Amino acid sequence: MAADLLDEQLIGQLVDRAHAGGIRLTGEGGLLQQLTKRVLESALEGEITDHLGYEKHDKVGAGSGNSRNGICSKTVLTDVGPVEIAVPRDRQGSFEPQLVKKRRRRLAGVDEMVLSLSARGLTHGDISAHLAEVYGASVSKSTISTITDKVVDGMAEWQNRPLDPVYPVVFIDCIHVKVRDGQVANRPVYVALAVTVDGARDILGLWAGDGGEGAKYWLQVLAEIKNRGVEDVCMVVCDGLKGLPDAIGTVRPQAITQTCVVHLMRASFRYAARQDWDKISKALKPVSTPPPTQDAAEERFLEFQEAWGRKYPAIVRLWENAWAEFVPFLQFVVEIRRVVCTTNAIESVNARIRKAVRARGHFPNEQAALKCVYMAVMSLDPTGRGRKRWTMRWKPALQAFDIAFDGRLSIGRR
Repeated sequence: MAADLLDEQLIGQLVDRAHAGGIRLTGEGGLLQQLTKRVLESALEGEITDHLGYEKHDKVGAGSGNSRNGICSKTVLTDVGPVEIAVPRDRQGSFEPQLVKKRRRRLAGVDEMVLSLSARGLTHGDISAHLAEVYGASVSKSTISTITDKVVDGMAEWQNRPLDPVYPVVFIDCIHVKVRDGQVANRPVYVALAVTVDGARDILGLWAGDGGEGAKYWLQVLAEIKNRGVEDVCMVVCDGLKGLPDAIGTVRPQAITQTCVVHLMRASFRYAARQDWDKISKALKPVSTPPPTQDAAEERFLEFQEAWGRKYPAIVRLWENAWAEFVPFLQFVVEIRRVVCTTNAIESVNARIRKAVRARGHFPNEQAALKCVYMAVMSLDPTGRGRKRWTMRWKPALQAFDIAFDGRLSIGRR
């Protein structure tokens, strides 16, 4: 391990000597920069030794056909700031450094830092200013854009990766981003998040829409997911997306489509005066809070219709149109009801995405918007602690799914 190679006594001596000599530990000219310079130069010296096949000043090199040919100075941006290093050369010009490649001015750690900051919503200008302030390094916005563009290949590979054969439930939701296409306009980006048979979270993909999606659009999305190896989906939870239920019935006739109750409640408020929101919420709660049976839900809805139908017929019509996709979860036990009546499972993902999107204002094109959303998704839960809590929370529901859907999850455990 790397920690085993470090001599604590030697480190202490270096720190003490730096303090005694008035040398700072960090910052320009600090101890960390000097150590980074020495380590990089030592590693480069090792690389050219391997390339030539003999040590520096070794007589074996005489007449070998190639030899060291001095050095060239190069400033590279590292995690501790700009560092000027001496890069060895050979007479034939065949030496290709791997640690600090030719024409490269940044170490890999800097690229990772830029991608991390970008995923957390910082604009290219913010990242440039941050690097200048913290590390004293000048990195242009165009360079930062070049670094973040590297994720595009990874994004395409991720979007086309093979998927599991079965998922108990898939949540589909969308966030809106501002894209300049002649003029700035809102564009939906759809996120599909699945729960695996082991209770893990798996984001299946991202899809940009143009606001005119219908059954044809969703047929293409669902066909793509199917072609990536998904044989079965038990339930699909969504926000009444236009054309999606019809597409699910075509591609996944065995899947149950469930409308998110929380989104249905929010949509109801759009038709009501603000002063009536609390009253509407209380009146709909007996309907939206899972009653014991579908008949009981219908009775509670009729009571709501009698009380509010004359004043807000649009709310009644909204619920009537969504009723077929609202009631499916009522046939299941409480463990399943609790997790499929809303798209809350995907809300934490959307919150991270919205934070990154809001910081950018608007995007020059669809690809730039998708790149931002993809980086936000890839930065979720880097420690893995949230993944464990998520999995444990889903265990009771998965046991209920296994019973309710009569062994359909077993193909995911082969």
